[in-house]
Amino acid sequence: MIADLTRTLPDLLASERARFLAEHPRSVAMAKAASAVWRGGAPMHWMNDWASPSPIFAAQGVGAQVTDVDGKLYDDFCLGDTPSMFGHGDASVAAAVADQAKRGAGFMLPTASAVIVGKLLAERFGLPLWQTATTASDANRAAIRWARAVTGRPVILVFDGGYHGMVDDAFVALKDGVPTMKPGLLGQVHDLTATTRVVPFNDLEALKAALAPGDVAAVLAEPVMTNCGMILPEPGFHDALRQLTREAGTLLILDETHTLSTGPGGYTRAHGLEPDVFVLGKAVAGGVPAAVWGVTAELSARMDEAQARIGPGQSGIGTTLSGNALAMAAMRAMLSEVMTEAAYARMLAGAERLVAGLKRVIAARRRPWSVAHVGARVELVFADPPPKDAAAMRKALDHETVEALHLWLINRGVLIAPFHNMMLVSPVTDDAAVDRLVAAVDGFAGAIEGMKL
Repeated sequence: MIADLTRTLPDLLASERARFLAEHPRSVAMAKAASAVWRGGAPMHWMNDWASPSPIFAAQGVGAQVTDVDGKLYDDFCLGDTPSMFGHGDASVAAAVADQAKRGAGFMLPTASAVIVGKLLAERFGLPLWQTATTASDANRAAIRWARAVTGRPVILVFDGGYHGMVDDAFVALKDGVPTMKPGLLGQVHDLTATTRVVPFNDLEALKAALAPGDVAAVLAEPVMTNCGMILPEPGFHDALRQLTREAGTLLILDETHTLSTGPGGYTRAHGLEPDVFVLGKAVAGGVPAAVWGVTAELSARMDEAQARIGPGQSGIGTTLSGNALAMAAMRAMLSEVMTEAAYARMLAGAERLVAGLKRVIAARRRPWSVAHVGARVELVFADPPPKDAAAMRKALDHETVEALHLWLINRGVLIAPFHNMMLVSPVTDDAAVDRLVAAVDGFAGAIEGMKL
């Protein structure tokens, strides 16, 4: 392809938007109809966060592919932003959910599956005692509340650029090095920086200083940062994080909702980490709303002591749907039949193929880009080398180029997560799909050659 040195990125975006609108008449019509009944035109506002000028309306997902209402087929590397990490419409999960639905979705009582799921969680992730939630957001909130109750401390520490769902305490970031509430935060009446401390990822000196006052109940962290671009931990970071939190009497909560892609026991098991609390949502029930959080035996005993000290009443933890029978049936199928060693082997091999392909494109096109990945999760980063903290990553995230790449991929039958350049490989993603994604990225790199970005 010969580069057109007169074409600009806005020109490319305009052309790709026109192509999308022409090729998706039913999605466009449905979006118009939906706008009359759904605020913003979709059931959830982030369904409008894709690069397409109108939401894509899905018809079905099978394996690692999605078909939209216009009959267009996509290789899906978004996978619902992780809930469908092991593929859409898995037969084992579908059968388990259908069977349980016929016998009742929830009773506010445990089922036999609960015993099995608890044992499977303990065996797989290493923490002995568990509780359920409906989302990882709920699980993180429960963990934070317990951490404060157990330690008697008010402050939570998070890493700049991290994401832990709809957890108020986590909506704090650094702006020019100063803690502030995240931009766009709606309806927040309390200053979150009063009880949430935030430091850069990989900055051990900042972490040590933040823990020094002795008022931090817990550090809430992703083992690998995955929501501000992918930011990998520096060698020795996790060992130091664990040592510093223990010395400070601070609990360590690891949110593995995304880093479950690392291996069958998540990043924690693969790297021998020792959290006090382990949180997991999204994929654990194959897309059925469910999450779990596990604790050490020592922390469980401290929780019992705190509960006795506080006394009876409403804890503020848990929802009626948490631990429902339908979710338990789905988790049992996922943990016993779907999230297998063999499945992970296929995912990791596919991710390695994707990483190698993207690196070839970067080298051949001489782009100042790089690739980061953790297990089956891969990120194309518009910087080289990859940034080590969120402040540097924000500078590398050229939003117009990200939008252009995403829309380019959509128009060529490829979906990646709409936030930055995150790609996820499932055990049913075949090599041909990986190669199509690499070819599409290569086409984009060729199309922007000579453009000032």
